[in-house]
Amino acid sequence: MRLMCTAMTILATAALAAEEYDVVVYGGTAGGVITAIAAANEGASVVLLEPGRHVGGMVTGGLGATDFGRKAVIGGMSREFFERVGKHYSEPISWRFEPHVAERVFNDWLKDAKVKVLFGRRLASIMRTEPRAQLTTPAPSEPGAQATGSPGTGTAAQATGSLGTGGIAPRLTSVKMDNGEEYLGKVFVDCSYEGDLMTRAGVSYTIGREGMDQYGESLAGRRETCEYHQFKVKVSPRDAEGKLLPCVYGGEAGQVGQADRKVQAYNFRICMCNRKDNQVPFPRPADYDPQRYELLKRYLRAAPDLTLDKVIHIVMMPNGKTDVNNNGAFSTDHIGGSWDYPDADYARRRAIWDDHVSYVQGFLYFLANDPSVPRQIQDELNKWGLARDEFVDNDHWPYQLYIREARRMVGEYVMRQADLQTDRTKPDSIGMGSYNSDSHHVQRIPTPEGGVVNEGDMQVPVKPYEIAYRAIVPKRGQCRNLLVPVCFSASHVAYSSMRMEPQYMIMGQAAGLAAANAARRNLPVADVDVFWLQERLREQGAVLSLAEAISEGSAAGNWPGFVIDASAAQVTGDWTTSESVKPFVGDGYLHDENAGKGERSVRFVPDLPADGEYDVRLAYTPNRNRASNVPVVVRHADGEKRVQLNQTQAPADPPFASLGRFRFKAGKAGYVEVRNDGTNGYVVADAVQWIVVK
Repeated sequence: MRLMCTAMTILATAALAAEEYDVVVYGGTAGGVITAIAAANEGASVVLLEPGRHVGGMVTGGLGATDFGRKAVIGGMSREFFERVGKHYSEPISWRFEPHVAERVFNDWLKDAKVKVLFGRRLASIMRTEPRAQLTTPAPSEPGAQATGSPGTGTAAQATGSLGTGGIAPRLTSVKMDNGEEYLGKVFVDCSYEGDLMTRAGVSYTIGREGMDQYGESLAGRRETCEYHQFKVKVSPRDAEGKLLPCVYGGEAGQVGQADRKVQAYNFRICMCNRKDNQVPFPRPADYDPQRYELLKRYLRAAPDLTLDKVIHIVMMPNGKTDVNNNGAFSTDHIGGSWDYPDADYARRRAIWDDHVSYVQGFLYFLANDPSVPRQIQDELNKWGLARDEFVDNDHWPYQLYIREARRMVGEYVMRQADLQTDRTKPDSIGMGSYNSDSHHVQRIPTPEGGVVNEGDMQVPVKPYEIAYRAIVPKRGQCRNLLVPVCFSASHVAYSSMRMEPQYMIMGQAAGLAAANAARRNLPVADVDVFWLQERLREQGAVLSLAEAISEGSAAGNWPGFVIDASAAQVTGDWTTSESVKPFVGDGYLHDENAGKGERSVRFVPDLPADGEYDVRLAYTPNRNRASNVPVVVRHADGEKRVQLNQTQAPADPPFASLGRFRFKAGKAGYVEVRNDGTNGYVVADAVQWIVVK
């Protein structure tokens, strides 16, 4: 018996023997996939540990309408992904795709790179060594090595090509899964949406919104009530007894600009199909309660002119499928349901996840079946169903909850609002971003007047900006061999732009290269030579600088007169940056996605040098899908003029069309506002030009 027990113990120990790799990547998100492939292509042994059953995160989980901003900033392996998707559709590149196609691309790519992928591996604990007093680094002549970095200011360290000595810090040695398996590594990369490895490694992080004063950010903290994704008519949020309805928060809302730990809303991105032979009906959740949607019911009754496109945002994908996102006051975003998720344990997270499934499924079921829903909405929605050939092992429901934001590392450098708007270049750039500062609503609160408002949404255009390597590196002294390219170091305001999947992949490529180099050279990740890293990234097609992101347009300053570009305009509602149709002014133009009619506007406010008569001209890119009845309001010294433009036709003097001659006072008293009220197609706002009439 003793011999049998001993033999069984030996077998059990062997079965759970720790595996060792150069690079251990935790989290099979799109960023995690690219990290693993990039490291493997450098010759590193790599394991990719994914808690779920599929790789790709949101990219394979329903988000087929890529949030890219300006496409010119997307290079390297991130762009290669979209090119690989394009091959499936016999196109040079595809920015919109079906979920199963994206998953196939990732799986094939991982196989080609010989990355070991393990599913159902959920982190339980970590092992780490304590700091050592000294660390011997390779000679600076070796690629990726840096022997002279300083632990002081970032500027001094960057002058030598690294972030400074990172050796005097704890070192991760292994991660243990909740099934008992252990994985040893030289370098670890946390690519999860939640930042669980980062947290267990003792790295600083934050949750929620910073206050305006912390980083001097005008967009930080609790927001002023905004007009978009908002209730357009007064709706009572209380029942007959005065109690708040479901989905309305009755606690402390906070003061404008104040910090809080509230998190922007999560949802699922729904893949519907309009082909009857490839549909399944919208499911009725087991715990379905129509009372959960009483506020929506009241809103639909109070605003009978609402149409389906003002309740959900449908973007077409190939083969009659969609990527459905939140739109309007009450939609797929489970506002307030995400707050506990980032720091919750696994059981609580599972409950929150399931609650989001119930909420979104119930929302669709309510719209499709409840007798209170207006017939025009119900008939339109019931042309659709869930795509039968997607998510086939999950009842056709997306694998991934859209965790827009969870924990954010407070690392060696915190990206903030200024880095997106004014301080846009970085000496240690590893890639670029360009998407709007895009935060969804955070809370739904009652008003003193007896109504209800949503708060937290932010849609602010930015110009292309560079992303610092320091933003994926923990603070010195915290962990010498960990990189974090998903829950990276940024304020809520900066993260709201940088959180797009192409940028996760951009940062993932840099993390993979740096991790492989650090593992090979026995370097702290902070001591990887940034100059070497940048050169290697450029060799692989990455775009690292403003100069490399070649403009397809002309700078506003190149035009005569006084020109305001859309990137400097006051934006209300959800506008998308594009560069698809040329020519345009600056780094692209804005369009309204042919949605949210009556809710979106772009106001161009000049600071004119002198009184006078001006020829006022609007720049736009024509196309047959544009609106032929775009309303443009010109506020001038003598009043207000409403002009209607046909944007299906080319401007007389491309890219500008004259709105007329008007008298303006010096300063900022006047403006030109492009609206989308009642328009019959896409509305474009590019730039406005004021030319003094001789």
